[in-house]
Amino acid sequence: MFHKEGYQIILGTLLSVLIINALNYSYIQTPWLQNLILLITAILLILILQFFRNPKRSLVEDDKNVMAPVDGKVVVIEEVQENEYFKEKRLQVSVFMSPLNVHVTRYPVSGKVTYSKYHPGKYLVAWHPKSSEKNERTTVVVNTPVFGDVLYRQIAGAMARRIVNYAEIGNRVVQGSDSGFIKFGSRVDVFLPLDAEIKVTLGQIVKGAETIIAKQKTHG
Repeated sequence: MFHKEGYQIILGTLLSVLIINALNYSYIQTPWLQNLILLITAILLILILQFFRNPKRSLVEDDKNVMAPVDGKVVVIEEVQENEYFKEKRLQVSVFMSPLNVHVTRYPVSGKVTYSKYHPGKYLVAWHPKSSEKNERTTVVVNTPVFGDVLYRQIAGAMARRIVNYAEIGNRVVQGSDSGFIKFGSRVDVFLPLDAEIKVTLGQIVKGAETIIAKQKTHG
């Protein structure tokens, strides 16, 4: 299953591969060169297909859990000052996606979208400390019954040139459903209340809508 954001690129790549190889076998007479061109174009098509894959994820909604919004590696877990929306300290969990990861962004929580904003910006590498503030990005806040406002931010990386964000203010959204897509390498930051219980560790590989990144803190 492929994500709808990839349909045009997949079709364009497929047509290009077919045309290139039709010309290849019509005009090139050297067998090894024919095979090399076929191999290179086939690898390109496979890479495009794997990038836009959209695997189904089984998830039982739970307001006490915050789920990973994307597939990738946890690269940041720290207390930070969040200045765009909260203007106070929050716990930040960041997941970095390589070009080989699934790039679908999924809602980490269920609730009502109270803020959604696109910011044009630079294209620093996604793990750069300033990428969260300087790169092209979108910021979305979902109000939840347990955690209050949860903010997540899609951040373009050095290779990314387009962020797709489906969240609109006033929408009621479902945990684990598609919230957007980032094309070709990126990162997603999640900002949580300071009393959230973080359930992941630095360097951990997570899966969107499958890995719990935080739970409601149990007291007592």
